[in-house]
Amino acid sequence: MSDFLGVGWAFPVGLDARGRFALARQEVDIEQAIIMILLTPKGQRLMRPTFGCQIHDLIFAPNDAATAGLAVYYIEEALAMWEPRIDVLNVEIDTDPKTPERMLITIEYRIKATHDRRSLVFPFYRIPGE
Repeated sequence: MSDFLGVGWAFPVGLDARGRFALARQEVDIEQAIIMILLTPKGQRLMRPTFGCQIHDLIFAPNDAATAGLAVYYIEEALAMWEPRIDVLNVEIDTDPKTPERMLITIEYRIKATHDRRSLVFPFYRIPGE
């Protein structure tokens, strides 16, 4: 069953102690895949233009409930499309009180193969308007 979780190149790409490409395994591979999906704007990859997350369209958006709602929608849509190994249970958006241009996105998910519940906090930086 753990083979389903997979093994892939570590993100960011680097070398291990033996000089080979570093690999991420199982739960770490899934977490790194989620981060990669969220960090990639749609259209950035030429051979796969639909890969990624549309959250980057919100970089100049105001810090309000509508922006938070769109962010939740974009994240749920991207993870449902590109990470079949998980079920997204909840996405919650909070504004960092010390840095109001930063949205703290908490993603709660369950790994399908093991039913293991996990969470990940993804910081998303907006560029504040004038």
